[in-house]
Amino acid sequence: MTISEMTSKAVTQKIFNKEPLFILDVRNESDFHDWKIEGENFDYLNVPYFELLDGVEEILNKLPSDKEILVVCAKEGSSVMVANMLSEVSYLKGGMKAWSEHLEPIKVGDLKDGGEIYQFVRIGKGCLSYMVVSNGEAALIDATRMTDIYLNFADSIGAKITYVFDTHLHADHISGGRHIAEKTGAIYMLPPKDATEVTFEYQPLEDGNEVIIGNTAIHIQALYSPGHTIGSTSFIVDEKYLLSGDILFIDSIGRPDLAGKAEDWVEDLRETLYKKYRELSEELMVLPAHFMIIDELNDDGTVAAKLGTLFAKNHGLKIEDEHEFRKLVTENLPPQPNSYQEIRETNMGKISPEEEKQREMEIGPNRCAVR
Repeated sequence: MTISEMTSKAVTQKIFNKEPLFILDVRNESDFHDWKIEGENFDYLNVPYFELLDGVEEILNKLPSDKEILVVCAKEGSSVMVANMLSEVSYLKGGMKAWSEHLEPIKVGDLKDGGEIYQFVRIGKGCLSYMVVSNGEAALIDATRMTDIYLNFADSIGAKITYVFDTHLHADHISGGRHIAEKTGAIYMLPPKDATEVTFEYQPLEDGNEVIIGNTAIHIQALYSPGHTIGSTSFIVDEKYLLSGDILFIDSIGRPDLAGKAEDWVEDLRETLYKKYRELSEELMVLPAHFMIIDELNDDGTVAAKLGTLFAKNHGLKIEDEHEFRKLVTENLPPQPNSYQEIRETNMGKISPEEEKQREMEIGPNRCAVR
């Protein structure tokens, strides 16, 4: 009998490579249906571990003999117990808690004069953050609370983080922006309309702001684009990339209700998507702050598409009737993210939960989009 651990990074590579994997998930049925590891060629069996305490004989005929098997639980312990009853299987190191926190940096492309842009894919949560690099300087956009990953990555490529931005006040995950700025001395910028209640110092991020990273003309141009929040701000990087925050995704659009303002903000959302974005070049590569489903990943693992492609294919951008748009946006909302009010208050600096509490607050899928 042999069992082995499989890291979240290894599972992520299987997703990117579209490899087959059989997942035996031993969490409760409700937890499994709410949120699970998704892969294009993954198969699943969900049996709560307490049903296996007396042995695994009843499920042996449901397990494949020709596929790698991964046992998954919330924090690792139960999956190790079940894996030990089986043979030739792996368990997920750190469980779904580790899965929620894994970040995979991927180079999106090159910028002028040797610059680069990287996307950090939080594969288990659907969060996307960005690092723009030029001449030894870096800017971070929508960083998560796993700050060491960004700091270590910047060190590995010889870059100093000089600017940190949040496109809006996040409600689904805890921002690492303020803490990274404190550690590095970087300038932290927030949209002021989203920052009326914050308890810390920041620099206002406003329409038309231009920030130059390094000694090259890599412009990060702020574009006021309300709708998901009243302060939501997009970025145009190097006249090539549109960082859309939570306004526009690959296959959906942002929800306007996470501050209780769906009716008030739906017109702002439409104005941004149907007028402001229409005035931009369709050749811009859209880089959103989230993805909803695994199908939105490109073959290299990135989440990106040209703006023109989204105007042609994204259902949220093809609703001409304003009443129909309002109905879609206000009546087709998924459940709100877990602990979203506490997450907003944490991002305002009003509360400072312990690390384990922060993990619990973020557990679950991404729910930032209109269905």
